[in-house]
Amino acid sequence: MLETDESGSGKTRWVFGYGSLIWNPGFAHVGVQQGLLRGAHRSLSIISHHHRGTRERPGLVFGLTRGGSCRGMVFEVAAAEWSGVKAYLDQRELVTSVYRETLRKVMLADGREVRALTYLVDETHEQFAGALSLESQLAMIRAGVGISGRNVDYVLNTARHLAELGIRDRALMLLARELEKESGGRGPAGQAA
Repeated sequence: MLETDESGSGKTRWVFGYGSLIWNPGFAHVGVQQGLLRGAHRSLSIISHHHRGTRERPGLVFGLTRGGSCRGMVFEVAAAEWSGVKAYLDQRELVTSVYRETLRKVMLADGREVRALTYLVDETHEQFAGALSLESQLAMIRAGVGISGRNVDYVLNTARHLAELGIRDRALMLLARELEKESGGRGPAGQAA
């Protein structure tokens, strides 16, 4: 169970999003801004058998792996909403034990430092793919379709939203360019990228 150092009923809580939470949080929040997490970086390193693939045709989703830093979005959640938000996130993010939930320091765009609920990769888990070649990543992404939709859409949506936010992720942008070539420059669900 996640330890928390914010026990007061009047305190807000924070959630760090680095993948689909950026563009599809799915929970009530009272504020959101960019934030920087140090000590982990965004990578397409988790084999998805649920949201973006199946056991027969696995997809590939983002995880936070050790080293570097990651820019993402930090959601502020009212204390009164926290139990419902946490239950939703547990159901969404902890389908398998490939993610470890933890509280990590995140520097907000406004200069404050907060402790945010963050999902890190368990690098010993069987679904951790590690560093894959570009070709291997593309093959899995092209093939993956799960209960949350096509893996291609997930990757392109994340890339598009990061670009709109001015967040640079060179590896992701390279993947997105390759995927967009195949769709004739069309983004997710056939819409202009």
